[in-house]
Amino acid sequence: MTSRHLRQRRLSRATAALSGRKRGAQPKVVALGGGMGLSASLTALRRITGDLTAVVTVADDGGSSGRLREELGVLPPGDLRKALAALCGDDEWGQTWAQVIQHRFESKGDLHEHAVGNLLIVALWEQLGDHVQALDLVGKLLGAHGRVLPMSAVPLELQALVRGHDPERPEDVVTVRGQATVALTPGEVQSVHLVPADPPAVPEAVAAVLDADWVVLGPGSWFSSVIPHLLVPELLDALVTTKARKVLSLNLAPQPGETEGFSPQRHLEVLGRHAPKLAMDVVLADEAAVPDRESLADAAQRLGAAVELAPVASPDGVPIHDPELLAAAYDRIFRMHGRIGPWR
Repeated sequence: MTSRHLRQRRLSRATAALSGRKRGAQPKVVALGGGMGLSASLTALRRITGDLTAVVTVADDGGSSGRLREELGVLPPGDLRKALAALCGDDEWGQTWAQVIQHRFESKGDLHEHAVGNLLIVALWEQLGDHVQALDLVGKLLGAHGRVLPMSAVPLELQALVRGHDPERPEDVVTVRGQATVALTPGEVQSVHLVPADPPAVPEAVAAVLDADWVVLGPGSWFSSVIPHLLVPELLDALVTTKARKVLSLNLAPQPGETEGFSPQRHLEVLGRHAPKLAMDVVLADEAAVPDRESLADAAQRLGAAVELAPVASPDGVPIHDPELLAAAYDRIFRMHGRIGPWR
């Protein structure tokens, strides 16, 4: 049997297991991240719990989000929009609205490449004067299976210290500014920080983390979507002190630019350097993406975590997470490493 056929069989079993799971009391889950990585997690998590909150990075400065941020001084709405789309249901209503808010205009004018959802979110921010209330209202319109919150109420700039950014000076360390630039930077990212350096967290995001049963961090762009949450002091304090159990979900492959050449264990080491007081409970990785399981287990142990290997990649070989397989992995982790008996 080929590996592709084997993964397809696992996908079928995962789908059957999820469709047959008992409903009732469900875990409160908070997922942190941004971009397509967070969207993958949310698309999976909404299949296994009805009590789901996304806490989204707000440092994006590229594309439609960057233009709106520069022109209007607002939070970048793009990653918030993607999270809302991921929380839309699989029924006709949910999928129609997901497509609408993700739709981008094509023109030769100022609307070119603006996403409908970005404009809708910013319009409600201006109308209501409240980031959280506006996002809750958009979620209600979409029938979203969960809540979306920004991690901070102020736009943030991501800056990175990069070694070898200039190929002709491979040992020099320079500061690279902007999330879009950091995500594709040549050279080796040493560390990242936010400007302002002590941004306020959104209170509802802090409260959600403190009240959660499980917190999921990742997958996603490691330096530009995952680690920024650990650079907001109030949010980091909540992650350190919460009684929730924590899952670190690894990417399927290194990303060109910011994590080129990174092993799975190096992702953990980098995270540990940015938040040395933060412990994790479980590290989830795709079994085919871990060539050195012993080194990953050692790195996870230094974070206080156990490693769970599972087939979570798309069966067609594209390095993206399969929603059903990822949902099955999260569901198994919540049951194996969580409380005994019903939630709450």
